Amino acid sequence: MERRKHNQILLDKKYVRDYKSADVWSVFKIIADFVQGFDELGDLGPAVTIFGSARTDVEDPYYKKAVKLGDMLGDKGFNVITGGGPGIMEAANKGAFRHSDVESVGLNVDLPMEQSANVYTTIEQDFEYFFSRKVMLIKYSIAYVIFPGGFGTLDELFEALTLAQTRKIARVRIFVVGEKFYKPLMKFMRTSLMAEGMIDQEDLDMITVTDDLKMIVREIESSIAEQIDELEEEGLDSTKYYKSLSEFFAHRKIKRGKDS
Repeated sequence: MERRKHNQILLDKKYVRDYKSADVWSVFKIIADFVQGFDELGDLGPAVTIFGSARTDVEDPYYKKAVKLGDMLGDKGFNVITGGGPGIMEAANKGAFRHSDVESVGLNVDLPMEQSANVYTTIEQDFEYFFSRKVMLIKYSIAYVIFPGGFGTLDELFEALTLAQTRKIARVRIFVVGEKFYKPLMKFMRTSLMAEGMIDQEDLDMITVTDDLKMIVREIESSIAEQIDELEEEGLDSTKYYKSLSEFFAHRKIKRGKDS
């Protein structure tokens, strides 16, 4: 027990030193994080990122829901991205892993405790820093699904909401699974944040709170047309990302809204 405590203290010191030092060489670690992420995920194609607690047990109903959602998304041809750890992340990867024609992506982060890579990934990347990992979790996805979780999950939820609110990302759907779990948080947003003018109704409307997995998959599938239109409007129709979405549409024979 004492040895474990001593090792934990050493790890904690390592992380404090890494984050608080003025060592300019750490810039190269940051660059390496981004380079490997761009290199590995640039050609991924349509993907959905699923966030949630690393502490969720395999018998937990939300773990089982995450497995089912990963499976449903994989069945529709969507790649699934998670933080690569245990709990909800493992569950979503496990569901996607059942489908050989999609990628089950795990973007792990080097932590002094708790985080360890799960075995249900076809693409695995390790990151030194949370912020570079978070960019990769969000950058290559057409939708985000947030399951119950703690500080890290809430950080990822509000990161996605902030990017959508400030139009850094457009027409990307944000789903929150766990109506009962997130009810107090949604109430706080309405009765405190919105009531005090910190956010608008339009900001709240960015969030879809539901436990209906079929609806989530259906909404994600139908939202791709909007994202293709957005890319065209921004003059990005020559990018790899645009082409991957268009090819996905053509392959799945999904009718685009503006052409119907």
